[in-house]
Amino acid sequence: MSEEHYLELCENPVQFEHASSVNNVFFDEANKQVFAVRSGGATGVVVKGPDDKSSVAFRMDDKGEVKCIKFSIGNKILAVQRTLKSVDFINFIPDYPHTEFTQECKTKNASVLGFCWTNWNEIVFITDQGIEFYQVFPDKRSLKLLKSQSINVNWYQYCPETTVILLSTTVQGNVLQPFAFRNGTMCKMSKFEIELPVVPKPAKLSLSERDIAMATIYGQLFVMYLKHHSRTANSPSAEVVLYHLPREGACKKTHVLKLNTTGKFALNIVDNLVVVHHQSTQTSLIFDIKLKEPDSAVNMHQPVLPARSIHPYRIPLAGPAVVPSQPPVPCQLYSSSWSVFQPDIIISASEGYLWYLQVKLPPAVILLQDKGKLMDFLLRRRDCKMVILSVCSQILESGEKGSLPVVATVFDKLNQVYKEYLEAEQTYTAAMESGPSRGSAAQKRPVRTQAVIDQSDMYTHVLSSFTERKGVSHKFIIAVLMEYIRSLNQFQITVQHYLYELVIKTLVQHNLFYMLHQFLQYHVLSDSKPLACLLLSLESTYPPAHQLSLDMLKRLSTANDEIVEVLLSKQQVLGALRFIRSVGGHDNVSSRKFLDAARQTGDQMLFYTVFRSFQQRNQRLRGSPSFNPGEHCEEHVVHFKQLFGDQALMKPSTV
Repeated sequence: MSEEHYLELCENPVQFEHASSVNNVFFDEANKQVFAVRSGGATGVVVKGPDDKSSVAFRMDDKGEVKCIKFSIGNKILAVQRTLKSVDFINFIPDYPHTEFTQECKTKNASVLGFCWTNWNEIVFITDQGIEFYQVFPDKRSLKLLKSQSINVNWYQYCPETTVILLSTTVQGNVLQPFAFRNGTMCKMSKFEIELPVVPKPAKLSLSERDIAMATIYGQLFVMYLKHHSRTANSPSAEVVLYHLPREGACKKTHVLKLNTTGKFALNIVDNLVVVHHQSTQTSLIFDIKLKEPDSAVNMHQPVLPARSIHPYRIPLAGPAVVPSQPPVPCQLYSSSWSVFQPDIIISASEGYLWYLQVKLPPAVILLQDKGKLMDFLLRRRDCKMVILSVCSQILESGEKGSLPVVATVFDKLNQVYKEYLEAEQTYTAAMESGPSRGSAAQKRPVRTQAVIDQSDMYTHVLSSFTERKGVSHKFIIAVLMEYIRSLNQFQITVQHYLYELVIKTLVQHNLFYMLHQFLQYHVLSDSKPLACLLLSLESTYPPAHQLSLDMLKRLSTANDEIVEVLLSKQQVLGALRFIRSVGGHDNVSSRKFLDAARQTGDQMLFYTVFRSFQQRNQRLRGSPSFNPGEHCEEHVVHFKQLFGDQALMKPSTV
């Protein structure tokens, strides 16, 4: 079972003073900071954040119980609420006065429910009668009201990522009014109503703050409503209803996540997955709103994977009394003291830990049998590349049992993402070359995510090792290679020559020359210089390869010098000579280049043949077999004499 835990708590949690040793623990979702507050004489505050920069400790005057405490962005200004009427401020900017200053809410008889920083110097007070948007002037130790809105408020929620505040209004609390904040402006968004479960009259339900969460999923803001089961027969289990909240336009109910059980739940978002924790069974479910269920109504989602608990976590013991051999203490998962915050935070106030929840992808490979669905799931995850490549290898290792259609599906899914990235790159490059056009937004370079599996990834990590596997039939190997090439062609992606080389090498290895001939004849393998050179090198094994190569080169009307260089580098000196003759370039090539190559092979007869060939050329062109001084062949003439004697040198022919 342990390999099936697809959720885990991060290895390095944020540690803070646990609840038993302090008066209060607060969490600020915007800065991801935990405030441990200890009262008595002066109020001691220890702030722990995701890194050392955001951690700080300080003391402040004890002016009553702290109800809420948060830093503005960058720890510049501290806001503390101690009463229902006002909020106190302390500067933490160097060289600014540290004296506290206070702002009372403007609305008479209103109670401050809380506050949210929307910028380093902008803050919103939420009262039971509306919201008040202020700008803070730390140097003047004062605030200026920018805008306010009167509305009856039951409770509120804040999404720091999008700077949107959601207010619960009306008696039942199910009419929600969002406000967006940006650069000193407050924008009232479209209000919407949450559909509450039907209950028998005269009972009435009201919407609880615990059942609502806001989060960004795939770049869009959603309000998530945890709809508990009603006693009516048609909805026996709970579900999570997602409402899409656009900046402009109406909020719409877009997705329903079926939980298939009842009880206490909590929600997180990890890597664009909705995670639903179930306390009584101590398990979690994950949902991917981009995975469509083929056999259900539009946007009704079942869990992607079966319910599993978070991976067991052990708390390392700390402190001077710790014995080195003492084992770490198991952490109580799904504890009633856990608090869950968006998007991916779990806090245990009793143990003094803040964890980030993480998704582990390898267990999904075991639990999700449908390879097409698995690939859709993996391609949307952050750290997916190596897992996807290992899945491809596993599919190919499983052999031929009807797996070719599965292989085709997987290749197509990978190449669709690859093509989309290539097109985005092309569009970006074209936009950069044409220069900025008037009125259009600056073009952003497309981000290459881990989901982009290109041909070199596939070749290096999957295909090259697959072709060398023992016990796999060569027919299946060739079928897989051709399937990948077919998929690339289908998405109009230029196939890299090393893939064609892999096909040719596999065919030659298994003496499938007839198939090689057919592939070339019917242009299944596209023409290229590297491919032509490879064919030339096969001449000794398969004589027709020479002509096939020449035909390809002629079709390419390519630079002949390059081909000669490649052949010489492979010590195929006679092949290079024959090729240069066939294209009519023999009279102009450097004799020294060929003689160097022939001598390097150590084959004396080859050197003799090449030397005589150029002597004959000299005789034909200049009436003398001797080399001109400009050809720098003196050392080769000396070498020839040492090997074969002066008499072996060709004599000038007289007409």
